[in-house]
Amino acid sequence: MSDEAQVAPIAPADTRRLISSGGPFEATGGYSRAVVVGDSCWVAGTTDLGPDGASRHPGDVAAQARATLAIIEAALTDAGFRLSDVVRTRMFITDIALAGLVVAVHGEVFAAIRPATTLVAVRALIHPSLLIEMEAEARRTR
Repeated sequence: MSDEAQVAPIAPADTRRLISSGGPFEATGGYSRAVVVGDSCWVAGTTDLGPDGASRHPGDVAAQARATLAIIEAALTDAGFRLSDVVRTRMFITDIALAGLVVAVHGEVFAAIRPATTLVAVRALIHPSLLIEMEAEARRTR
């Protein structure tokens, strides 16, 4: 049997598709806002980072969380997914005392969807004005 016969062809559904938000760090950092393979989508760590490299809502974790979730939703939409397809989220906050505010915002968006979720406190994010960063994973089941 030849080597070619042993390698299964990649199905079109397994094509890797990169979603960009046009952010300045995507090209220089070598990452995409989201990556789609088949019926799955992974959204990279997302913040409300503005063009100046700082938070668009400094000091307001709830506003940062809402803005971050809107960016995540836009990436999912661009990738052909919906918020209802989200199966996992991860939230990184710089102060555990902010957890209640963050959980409340997450609940506003995901109350009926109820993805598997992790929330952890970290020492810092890429800019001191950023209080939260989120990731999301989605799986299309329709």
